[in-house]
This record gives sequence, structure tokens and C-alpha cells, in this order.
Amino acid sequence: MDLRVVWSLLGLTLLPGLCAAAGKCERLVVTGSPDAPPYLWQDPQNPKHLIGASADLLQQVAGELGIKVELLYAGKRSQALDEVRSGRMDMLADASLTVSELESLDYIHPPLLENDYLVWTRKDSPLVYNNVQDLHGHPGAMSEKSRVTSGFGTLAEQQLTLTRTPNLTQAFQKLLLGEVEFVLAGRYSGMAMAQTLGMTNDLIARAQPVDSPGLFLAVSHNSACNDPWLRGQLAKKMTELPASGLTEAVLLSNIERWNAQLSQRQKQPVSAPKQ
Repeated sequence: MDLRVVWSLLGLTLLPGLCAAAGKCERLVVTGSPDAPPYLWQDPQNPKHLIGASADLLQQVAGELGIKVELLYAGKRSQALDEVRSGRMDMLADASLTVSELESLDYIHPPLLENDYLVWTRKDSPLVYNNVQDLHGHPGAMSEKSRVTSGFGTLAEQQLTLTRTPNLTQAFQKLLLGEVEFVLAGRYSGMAMAQTLGMTNDLIARAQPVDSPGLFLAVSHNSACNDPWLRGQLAKKMTELPASGLTEAVLLSNIERWNAQLSQRQKQPVSAPKQ
């Protein structure tokens, strides 16, 4: 048989598989925390979708790879994690790195974002802070929703006097009322909450982070999109992202976006109760 005919037949045999490989990940369905501004929150204009800095950065990266991304609301964080574990959704946009989840998720390194946890105090606080040891013996607060590294979580539990509040709003309110001397909160989530509560002029964040957990992209083992090409390309983009200068600009713009939406909701008239 003519060699050219052999190659033609071989090409026809391989072509469907190659097309399937190239086309199986044209679209990623992604989810994450629905209440974590400025990283992710529900879009008030379309509550089925999530918006925020994590969403914007992922959209940018995926667009450069020719992949469409849809950020969908899947319920509270535990429900979102279940959706990704099962493969019903492809990826988490803000996964915490935990050993137990390695059985169901492939983490993309480095993380999409570093979430520096800072010590927030009142501006008139006499607390001297240079490192974690300086917080010994001082009452503090931290939201139950905070996701710190396991190492720091153990240290905080053993060495710090922390009140766990249902959310960051209550932690900051305790600080302003003088019930605690400091709050541990993320740099940008704390900034967003201070603006939301009108506390910007009353609070200060100390410069030295106590912890810097990563917010990772994590692909489900059960996702049809989970292949070496996707993981490799995303890892490459994550490596390039810090040098781009895009991350902080996106975070700050999403703090403004969050507060503009909050301001808009507060201006809306309250509808009369139905009889």
C-alpha cells in the first residue's frame, strides 16, 4: 500500500480523538464562596452568578487560553464544595489548601490570590504589635468564616484569646465598642467591611501579616475538563499573574464595586408590606 494512503488512514483514525481532546474544555463551570467580598459574592443583578476579584482574574486568564468561564452560585460554601467534588461543576475559584481535599481536587499552583490576614485595631489603640507574640493576653476576635492556614489556626487556638463571631461585621463592631482589642481579618475583606460599616477613619490595619493563606483554583477529579494541558496552562498563568500588576488593581476596583452596590441597595425605597 502507498505510504501516503497509510498516513491518510491513520490520520482519519486519530482525528476524532484529537478533536475530542482539543474541544472537551471549551467551557468551565466554576463556583466558590457566595459571600466573600471583594473576592466573590452573588451578583445582585443576577443572583445565579458570582462576581468579584477572583471571578475577574479567572475570566481574564481563561480568556487568554480561549476558554469560556461561567461563575455560578451553588449555595453556601459547603454546598459549592460538594458540587465541585461531584464533578457537577468543574472548579472552585477560591479553594483553601487542605490535605483532605487532595482526594477530590487538583490544586493549581501558585494560588490565584494571596489573602494576607492582618491585625486590625482602633486608631487610638495603645497595642504595640510587631509579631504574633505581642497579641498574647489581649482579647481579640475573628470571623468563623475566616479561612487561615492549618498551622496558624493551631497557633491561634493555643496561644491567642480569640472570640469567634458569626461574621466579620460583628467582629469589627466588637472592636469599635471596645469589647476586644484587635480583629484578625484579611487585608482586602477588612478594607471592604470597614468601608461598608463606615469605620474607615476609626480602624487601622497593622502592616505585618499574621498569616497568608492562598486562594487556589482547584479542578475536580471528576471534571471532564481536568487534563494535563488545562492544569499546565493555568499554572503558567498563575505564575505570570503576580508580575502583571493586575491583581491589586482588580481587588481595589471590586471593593469600590461592592460599596457602590451596597450604597445603591440602601437608597432603594422599602416596599410596603403586602396585606
